[in-house]
Amino acid sequence: MDRLIYVSMTGARHALEAQASVAHNLANATSSGFRAQLNALRAVHLFGEGLPTRAYVVDSTVGTDFRPGTVQQTGRALDVAIMGRGFLAVQLPDGSEAYTRAGGLSVGAGGVLQSPQGHPVLGDGGPIAIPPDVTVTIAKDGTVSAIPTSGRSAVNVLGRLKLVNPPEADLVRGEEGMFRLKGGAAAPAENSVVVAAAAIEGSNVNPVEQLIALISHARAFETHMKMLQSADQNDRQANQLLSLNR
Repeated sequence: MDRLIYVSMTGARHALEAQASVAHNLANATSSGFRAQLNALRAVHLFGEGLPTRAYVVDSTVGTDFRPGTVQQTGRALDVAIMGRGFLAVQLPDGSEAYTRAGGLSVGAGGVLQSPQGHPVLGDGGPIAIPPDVTVTIAKDGTVSAIPTSGRSAVNVLGRLKLVNPPEADLVRGEEGMFRLKGGAAAPAENSVVVAAAAIEGSNVNPVEQLIALISHARAFETHMKMLQSADQNDRQANQLLSLNR
């Protein structure tokens, strides 16, 4: 009887957690550059005296779906979409690096180029500063240039976006949705990464697939709860039979 309880109890708990993960994916179905999180359930044996035949369910985060999203032309000069594999490097408040594909850039306080979440976008020499009264252009290799709006033809190179392409297996997703290298190291710049200017990459979440997964996890939760109810009924009936035999 307790074998059934172990499986049903932990299965119901992690079915709820898997639902939360799917709901998070659905909530970011329109977020620029978002990568869907993948989850799976697995069985783990209990260890201890009298427990080697018992098993419980664990929600195992398989990883991240790194398939590219749909690229849409926006016509906005500060929008960039990474073509193929790669990431933009941004600076976190603690000075460390994080990596994102959200390319809806903007100019923040002090003229610093920043990501949609407000983090400074890193260039080859640190954060990139945008002077006032200029028109910004971003080349496919990430070079950021400025043309004065006063009518002069001089083009000033402000820096080059730090574009990286670390192995996907070495990346860890943070709570805010950006990625970091395991161990906190900084990834080297990769010259082969190419960006498309005046375009943005959408989320790679498939809403239909996620809705089906949400229904599947809900049914799994109901199944586990029914198994717990059956275990309770069997326990009550067994107690009744034992009381009749006394």
